[in-house]
Amino acid sequence: MLAKIHITLKKDVLDPQGSVIANSLKSLGFDGVKDVRQGKYIEITLDDNDKDSAIKRLDEMCEKLLANMVIEDYSVEIN
Repeated sequence: MLAKIHITLKKDVLDPQGSVIANSLKSLGFDGVKDVRQGKYIEITLDDNDKDSAIKRLDEMCEKLLANMVIEDYSVEIN
């Protein structure tokens, strides 16, 4: 079972790296870029056949290690 995890800064947390990316895109001529938020993408392959159990384990992984719950949000997708 393949899990895809997207981790991003919470909306109210300043994203200086995202601002640098947005400014760089604008300076390269990519008009219309209003805002950029950057984050992390993690793939985890699990030995699990039960989707509900896998999601519960992935939530624990994110909350204990993968995401900083004070400043980051995460979403989990299982294929």
